[in-house]
Amino acid sequence: MLNRRKFITLTAASAYLTTLADKVLAQTTEPLKSTLPVVISTWDFGVAANQAAWGVLKNGGRALDAVEAGARIPEADMKNHSVGRAGYPDRDGHVTLDACIMDEQGNCGSVAAMENIAHPISVARMVMEKTPHVMLAGDGATQFAVEHGFTKETLLTPESEKAWKEWLKTAKYAPVINSENKDYKLGNKYNHDTIGMLALDSKGNISGACTTSGMAWKLHGRVGDSPIIGAGLYVDNEVGGATSTGVGEEVIRNVGSFLVVELMRQGHSPQQACEEAVKRIIKKKPETAKQIQVGFLAINKKGEYGAFAIQEGFSYAVCNAEKQDTLIKGESFYK
Repeated sequence: MLNRRKFITLTAASAYLTTLADKVLAQTTEPLKSTLPVVISTWDFGVAANQAAWGVLKNGGRALDAVEAGARIPEADMKNHSVGRAGYPDRDGHVTLDACIMDEQGNCGSVAAMENIAHPISVARMVMEKTPHVMLAGDGATQFAVEHGFTKETLLTPESEKAWKEWLKTAKYAPVINSENKDYKLGNKYNHDTIGMLALDSKGNISGACTTSGMAWKLHGRVGDSPIIGAGLYVDNEVGGATSTGVGEEVIRNVGSFLVVELMRQGHSPQQACEEAVKRIIKKKPETAKQIQVGFLAINKKGEYGAFAIQEGFSYAVCNAEKQDTLIKGESFYK
């Protein structure tokens, strides 16, 4: 039987351990937070993209200008086969590009399945600013771009054409998880992905951009989540912004980026919101989810940011006054 002195001692020790546990919990759940301005983007090629965006932000520039400038970097990278002019083609040999952009006022523009124009993100912005529409697709998007000063060019590079012809020998489609990761040798694999960017400028305004060449060897005319507002990208300047990466079909089915922003509106941190959105995809199609990658990246008005993916290997880049080339390993459901 406990006497009074022992009881008091154990009670005090229990209270101390409880307080200590609460402190540890608070430390491990503390959201990652940045000073303003800041830009974040998906994957390792987001580091170079962030540098271009930072060139705008550090001088007090607008978040919209920053994300457009940043997205143009991987679009022009001849070694990047999942974004822009060096992207792998569809199964018919056509390089088709998708992109969207959204500003702090809720304005947005998008192009889908556009050919022969190297910078879809800039065409998407022009759709936003020069038309009453949100999205232009296919030949219409190309026609619009040319009418507004963009130059048509052949986007199928010799390297991409060689990879496509090698694929034609078997014509088997099987997406590879995290093939956009620099540690994975692309070779003739079926890489697919995007760069999603979110910027919070010195005035506290948020904008986002998303651009991709989509899944390699896809059916001609296939469009993923990247150019779809609410799926590949969503911004609400009262709350925050979110973008996605991975197999777009599952993101579209769950209106993923909109979901992340709405969860943040309800009080979730960016990290918690991304995690919940991923878990909903897994819950709906658990067997499919085991074979694919989907990740979300988000930031809120406070400058807090976070990310979460289905599979290991997802990374994202952060750039602000203190962090110029930081690459962070994202958390995942499957370890």
